[in-house]
Amino acid sequence: MDTPDIDQEHESPERTRAESLCPCKSMDSYYICCMPLHRHKAKAKTAEELMRSRYAAYFFRLTDYLVETTHPDTREPGLKKELNKTIHDINWYFLTVDQVVKGGKNDKNGKVEFTARCYIDGEAKELHERARFKRYKGDWKYLAGKAW
Repeated sequence: MDTPDIDQEHESPERTRAESLCPCKSMDSYYICCMPLHRHKAKAKTAEELMRSRYAAYFFRLTDYLVETTHPDTREPGLKKELNKTIHDINWYFLTVDQVVKGGKNDKNGKVEFTARCYIDGEAKELHERARFKRYKGDWKYLAGKAW
């Protein structure tokens, strides 16, 4: 795959981000992993892929993507405003997928259980969530989650 369309002589945050490993922990570069989803050049093929792309969106603070990938049945009217208010207070640094149930290319529903770690005001926190996903007009969307 080609490298990002960025001036080759100047190191930029965008170029560094694209060439770095994706924060979703796929072991691929961000450029070939979640960046195409974030830029609407590709769509998640599985519920797990959408979950990982949403984690990376939290990591990079891409609130529009988070709103767009939330299922309309559960998308709160003030979601974007709430995300914009809180997203800069959290620094995500770790993700592991613990279990996947359905959510494949031919499924309509799926569940992904994951563990994510972050810092909030310098204090380390851990989130365990069992997230539910459902297709909407053919695309995977985050429906709801149960965190503990």
